[in-house]
Amino acid sequence: MPARLSTIAWACALFAAAAALPARAADTGDLPCRTTQECNEQAAKIGAGGAAARPKAQPGKGPVHDQFYWVNKINKASAVMLVEKGIFTRAQGELMARGVAHAIRQAEEPGGKRPADVLQIERIMTDDAGPEVSIIHAGRSRQDMYATYRGAVLRDETLAFADALLKLRQRMLALAADHVETLMPAYTNGVQAVPITLGHYLLAYEAAFQRDQQRAQEAYARLNRSPMGAGVLSNSIWPLDRERMAQLLGFDGIIENSLDANQVAPFDQQMEAAGIAESSAIRVGALMQDLYTQYHQTRPWLLLQEGSTYTSSSMPQKRNPGLIMRARMAASDVVGLAQAAAIRAHNVTTGMVDYKSEVDELGVLTKAASMAQAADTVFGALVVDKQRAEEELNSDWTSTMNLAELLLKEHGIPFRAGHGFASDLVSYSRPRNLTPSDLPFYVVQGTFTQTLKRFGLPDQPFPLTEAQFRERMTPGWIVAHTQGTGGPQPAEVRRTLAEAQKRLQADQAWMQQRRARLQQADTALDQAFARLLPAGGAR
Repeated sequence: MPARLSTIAWACALFAAAAALPARAADTGDLPCRTTQECNEQAAKIGAGGAAARPKAQPGKGPVHDQFYWVNKINKASAVMLVEKGIFTRAQGELMARGVAHAIRQAEEPGGKRPADVLQIERIMTDDAGPEVSIIHAGRSRQDMYATYRGAVLRDETLAFADALLKLRQRMLALAADHVETLMPAYTNGVQAVPITLGHYLLAYEAAFQRDQQRAQEAYARLNRSPMGAGVLSNSIWPLDRERMAQLLGFDGIIENSLDANQVAPFDQQMEAAGIAESSAIRVGALMQDLYTQYHQTRPWLLLQEGSTYTSSSMPQKRNPGLIMRARMAASDVVGLAQAAAIRAHNVTTGMVDYKSEVDELGVLTKAASMAQAADTVFGALVVDKQRAEEELNSDWTSTMNLAELLLKEHGIPFRAGHGFASDLVSYSRPRNLTPSDLPFYVVQGTFTQTLKRFGLPDQPFPLTEAQFRERMTPGWIVAHTQGTGGPQPAEVRRTLAEAQKRLQADQAWMQQRRARLQQADTALDQAFARLLPAGGAR
């Protein structure tokens, strides 16, 4: 029979059989499918969750961490626990192990299937080991299995994001160490405000990312809890060992309340993860905008290496900052995706799928990790022109606050009078394109006399010589003489840099420990499962 006629005959027979039976809900395990794509499409047609089958990011090499991978990992843990607990016999455990091993092995063979749906995976197992292998589903539901899968994916994505933050922070601290004494203007309200150092600036934003690192670590402790064994939402009649399954799957414990486990906690976990990603994105966006503030100037003091920019197709002079734009756009995407996650989770009843998978499906944390990597690339390509930065400082009046404070501290001039005096100097100088280095000293003296009169203070000569005035109005002198914890003075920058490096090392150690614990859990699960397999392994 020709292939087309054979297909038509098969379809007609299937339709006739279906018409002869009373209408009933579709069992995804009974859906006809011969490939991974077909299985997922068939499940998706009836809204059974085939869309969650996309590969997940993971460190290093190894199997694709898709839904198929995790369902089989859960199946391994279930089989081990059911036998260890004495719920089923060793012989039954071997049967379950045979079915799970077959499902995993066939997926690696030509024409093998990796469906996402639980029942489609179970059908692969029963086709090989018989219907009895479905005992593995005792006490389980799609609800707790998918909640566990999503929790594991969120765990991995949180670690990947936190790891990207670590690398970005490491880059920023290395750059800060190179620029402890590099002067730069700081801005408020978009206007040059006071002189600081580039090292001081970078440490400020690194501190913000370290707080996000803390938030991710704290969130990890809450999200790395297993819902597995909670059934739909009320456990079951089977005495499942939830703690053992949690251990085998690398979780630090269980979400105790069974309703919370599958139906309530996912909301908190998803929203917390999205919030941390959004927090970092807002800071990355601010950083990139600061870089733009300089880069788009005619004579910027912050540039990108020539090989890290691209030229215009028509304007040869242009060096377009594609790296900065890419990082900025990634930050905007993360903010948008986080908001989309919140909107999707908003105003739905308990138990709906909307709020359970939005962070994963929208790719919030995956995008956030890419954003951090993009920012890291920008800082790796940054070129700092120290001389130009100092020129920019000297071309404006960022030293005037220091002048007012100096007059108060050393000469007893009330701060408001000193502030008015400095402001008058600026008002006089700017229309005439004068700076602190070339403003005539007699103007300084005369303005001081007028200010004292305006504030009703006794007349006195200006208390600084011209040389003292010029020196104390330089950004370098101001930064060097700044006092107080956490300031831009080089000695304090070096101290805070050392503390930041210690925090970075502690956070790196935390990451290594979490990765190691997950690897140990993987190894323990594989060993326990291997002991279940019949002698000689699964056929």
